[in-house]
Amino acid sequence: MEKDKSGKKTWWKWLLGSLGVILVLIGGLALYFSARWKPLISEKIKTGIQEGSAGLYNLDFKDIHLNLLTGTASLDEVSLVPDTAVFNRLKAQGAAPIHIFQLKVKKLQVNHLGLLNAYFKKTIHINSIVLDQPSINMLHYQLKKKKKDTSSKTIYQLLSKSLRSLDIDAIRIVNADFDYVDGLSNKPLHRIKKLNLNVKDLLIDSLSQFDSTRFYYTKDISFEITGYHSKDKMYLRKIDTISGSAAKRNMLIKGFKMTPLYPDLAFSRMYKYGKDRYDLSFDQISFTGVDFLRLNDERTFHADKITLGPAKAGIFLNREMPAPPNLDKGKNFPHLALRRLAIPALVDTVKIDNIDVAYTEYNPISQKRGTIYFQNLTGNILNVTNDSLSVVKNNHAIANLTALVMKKSKINIKIDFSLTDSKGAFHYSGTVAPMHLPDLNVVSKPLGLIEIESGDMQKVDFDIQANMAGSKGKVHFYYTNLKLKLLKEGEDGAAPEKRGLLSFLANKLLIIDSNPTKGEAPRTANVTFERSPAASFFNLLWKGVFIGMRESAGLGIVPVKTPEKAMEAIKDKKEERKEKRAARQQKRAERKKNKA
Repeated sequence: MEKDKSGKKTWWKWLLGSLGVILVLIGGLALYFSARWKPLISEKIKTGIQEGSAGLYNLDFKDIHLNLLTGTASLDEVSLVPDTAVFNRLKAQGAAPIHIFQLKVKKLQVNHLGLLNAYFKKTIHINSIVLDQPSINMLHYQLKKKKKDTSSKTIYQLLSKSLRSLDIDAIRIVNADFDYVDGLSNKPLHRIKKLNLNVKDLLIDSLSQFDSTRFYYTKDISFEITGYHSKDKMYLRKIDTISGSAAKRNMLIKGFKMTPLYPDLAFSRMYKYGKDRYDLSFDQISFTGVDFLRLNDERTFHADKITLGPAKAGIFLNREMPAPPNLDKGKNFPHLALRRLAIPALVDTVKIDNIDVAYTEYNPISQKRGTIYFQNLTGNILNVTNDSLSVVKNNHAIANLTALVMKKSKINIKIDFSLTDSKGAFHYSGTVAPMHLPDLNVVSKPLGLIEIESGDMQKVDFDIQANMAGSKGKVHFYYTNLKLKLLKEGEDGAAPEKRGLLSFLANKLLIIDSNPTKGEAPRTANVTFERSPAASFFNLLWKGVFIGMRESAGLGIVPVKTPEKAMEAIKDKKEERKEKRAARQQKRAERKKNKA
């Protein structure tokens, strides 16, 4: 028995000793081959990047660490730098990309690298490559479209002399600092923190170069940006997340906010001239059917659909500020602004999904604000494009929209934009549902110094042609029992006061209290409105309908004031207030003197 036990112990000692020797040999061989292959693999990596980019990029790193037992490798102090001489040559040939990259990262980790297959079979398979907290600069250049060159070599053809295939399951870029930079001035255009990028199944071989299901040799490139924000002197802009996928052809922006840094009047008075103040909050903006390949290769943006909302939009304009000289806001009509986009674009459908819009003006004469509300703005805009070829096929963008006006009455409107007319022509038509007219007092009192005492609207329908010069068309305003008060501004911001005699005369002599009147056909207002250069697209849109309603009620056309005349009226009113205030102060001083 003792001999058997002694024999077993000897056998175990021999086995453990043998395993130990084997492990030492394997470790020694691993260290030997690591040391021997280190300069060889380093050179292969650098050469591969240079050849794979046709000389455009050079890769450098301080050191490489190899572990044959685990199949891992890491590179220290990695930098990827574009060769400006090669870029300039490609630019002269019309073959340069509009974006080039600069990259720096302290450590690049490669997991499960098959070194033996790479060395003997010229095939590389890697489970994952991880770049943690890299610094990435994306340099943008304004270049002409690339010339199609059928003779240019693919990445596989460039690498085929030294490599049969390269297969990487995943490439992950984690928490990158990303700068979008103007290539000519080297000035940052946008800075993004916390960019995460994931590349799925990168395969470069003789077949993948022709695989139409792959996006630049990958099955997918997806990205996510969290906590983006930027700030200037007037606004704070924030986005919760931006994410997208090349394979799914989508992009999603969540939690976009553009918040003014100052209250409305203080904001407007920081400018020399009148300027709109925006307060925007979008739950999400989604892009579907985005052609990322076309965007990169042809520098044109194409998407099947963009969905805006749910969202809230506040717009404020202070009418006490003078209009900018020599500026025509007509240039910012939506379809004219579309033409000024830096790249050709085509969006089949823009979907408006539950947007609440509040447009507020400050009237310096009444010293009050008036707000027009459009709630639950919903609908579609079709064929949104500035692409020359697309416009030849169809030069109209059509908007079909619905909303609640003043939170009470539903409006349906169709707008037909001409995408080629030099004066920004468009045609709009629609209907407004029944409304209790005194509900409009929140706008008519501060902005028009008119109070609606009574009245019920049965319907408004309109059909109007418009452009930068103005609008012309027909409006039908059906209503009953209309009575108005004409107001004058209160002193020092007090509530407006009734003009008793003028109100009486207006209701008796001017205002027609219903349409149609008993025994007569409904009246039609033939609208002709000359637009002021300071009037925006939105202003032109509602003024045409508003003037038609005034005409139908017997109030006639209100003459359009030029910006200069409007400012003169405001200055006169301010001077009048100063004189009245001085007179009151003098009377108070005299009363005090008499009492003393």
